[in-house]
Amino acid sequence: MRQLPPLNAVRAFESAARHLSFTRAGEELNVTHGAVSRQVQALEAWLGVSLFRRLNRRVELTDAGQRYLAEIGVALDRISTASQSLRDRDAVRILRVNSIPTFTMRWLIPRLSTFQMRFPRVEVRLTTSIEEIEDLPDHFDVIIRGGPEIHAGFQSGRFLDESRFPVCSPVLLERLPLSAPSDLRHHTLLHSDTLPSVWPSWLVLAGVPNLRPAHALTFEHFYLSIQAAIDGLGVAMGPSALIADDLEEGRLVAPFPNLSLVARSYYWYSPARNLCDEVVQAFCAWLGEERPQRHANVNTFPPSGNGGNAA
Repeated sequence: MRQLPPLNAVRAFESAARHLSFTRAGEELNVTHGAVSRQVQALEAWLGVSLFRRLNRRVELTDAGQRYLAEIGVALDRISTASQSLRDRDAVRILRVNSIPTFTMRWLIPRLSTFQMRFPRVEVRLTTSIEEIEDLPDHFDVIIRGGPEIHAGFQSGRFLDESRFPVCSPVLLERLPLSAPSDLRHHTLLHSDTLPSVWPSWLVLAGVPNLRPAHALTFEHFYLSIQAAIDGLGVAMGPSALIADDLEEGRLVAPFPNLSLVARSYYWYSPARNLCDEVVQAFCAWLGEERPQRHANVNTFPPSGNGGNAA
């Protein structure tokens, strides 16, 4: 049979030892400082050792008190964690995710229902930004950005690779066929201010660096150029991750899928404190499971210019 000291006295000692104050321990435990003092005295009597040195207007831990605090602090933490886990087994877990805007809109949100169906007791609270990870508030559980990058205090993992290649609507392709890259001279090329070097880099890869298109349109963000391509305005450079659904459902076609530029990969980043958090780890694993099985990275050429956080 376990020989246990009075647990209320242990709790009072642990609080007083952390604060080195009977008064602050009393405030934490909602009792008077005198009640804390009596509980500590009862524990000392049970143990047969002094845990505190009572000085003028303050207290200090004895060597025995320091050793005892080191042991019981861990034990109380484990009791608290085990108890809270049982109490919260049916509670909804909030998972806070911060991601870059266009990726969120075109890749993450369309797939998020599969995670919610698998984990119905997890509520994903999703916000978007392009801020650097170090500039974000520290309450996010998972942050999605381009990579690879190293951030102190964070664990990370790659879950999705990306390439970029020309895409257009099937209606446009029927009207103006693209049998070879040189045929782009008959088309309108759709550009993006956030990724200005993508078309020039691809034209070098395709062997037509000096090609002059019939027309050119430039948009503020590349997701606008993608929408313009869907609407038949011209040919855009499509990031593979963000147009996967459009290709699958036939809104876009890729006339030269084997000529693609390598882009930055997408990574999840999570504070190191979440290393053993089962919900965080489940979400990050799910991101990897949702990656497309087909890639168009044949015959690639490294692009210059902006990376995965431009969206």
